[in-house]
Amino acid sequence: MAGAPEKDPISGLYTTGHEWDGIAELNTPLPRWWMYVFYTTVIWAVGYWIVYPSFPVGKDFLPGIWEYSSRREVEADLIAAHAAHQKERSAIAAGSVDEIYANPPLRAYAIAGGGVLFKDNCAGCHQSGGAGAVGYPTLADDEWIWGGTLADIQQTLLHGIRYDRDPETRQSQMLAFGDILSTDEIKQVAAYVKDMSNGKVVAGPGQTIYTENCAACHSSDGANPVSDGNPAMGAPPLGNRVWLYAGPGKEMTMERLQAQIAKPKHGVMPAWSGRLKDEDIKMLTVYVHSLGGGQ
Repeated sequence: MAGAPEKDPISGLYTTGHEWDGIAELNTPLPRWWMYVFYTTVIWAVGYWIVYPSFPVGKDFLPGIWEYSSRREVEADLIAAHAAHQKERSAIAAGSVDEIYANPPLRAYAIAGGGVLFKDNCAGCHQSGGAGAVGYPTLADDEWIWGGTLADIQQTLLHGIRYDRDPETRQSQMLAFGDILSTDEIKQVAAYVKDMSNGKVVAGPGQTIYTENCAACHSSDGANPVSDGNPAMGAPPLGNRVWLYAGPGKEMTMERLQAQIAKPKHGVMPAWSGRLKDEDIKMLTVYVHSLGGGQ
């Protein structure tokens, strides 16, 4: 209900004329200081709209009288950052990976820069720190499918593995022995490889099948019956317990081992030449080499 404003006898304030259930609403104005702050913020906002970019206009926006741009500010910061690192990046661009590695300050710079590049481009597959995953080799150990020298790592980064868009890519193809061997023969050779991975060489039909079909690539013979691999062919060593398709630190099951022999999986790594600058690839090379498994 509404009535005429009147003065409240208790507070001494006038009412607004609104009343409900015998309770009158007092007309209590905001403090003067609060109003001054409010007016100041309004004036500040209007000034901000005038000075800085503000409202959209069609496909553009009002640039403001200062024509400030955060994008230009970031671009200027990037230019300044590149200029600050130009000396080191020029030295890396001009030198070979061996020369970079032999120069301790430059090597430290390359490792730091390569670590950032690795997180942006490689960690999605090889995981943080090169820990690896199922189908993605661990880069932080001393087991290398294609070799772990600086030159080997650089070659892999430049041209990738089984990357059909690069004629210089690394190529290897394991035969599908499910089309060559019987099921029993696959089980026998899988058992032999499993024993060999644990450091045991068990004579028998499995060893014979392995010698006739696998040793030529995975490098083992009568004098050296435990496979130590062949990086030139991309054939991994089988005489250890490092399995590409079992997962880092996991034991390979007989089922997976037999499946890989019968119908092998072949991973693909893209070529990074053309995607990254030459000096970036060199820094990545030195970084990967430093993870713990470089040769």
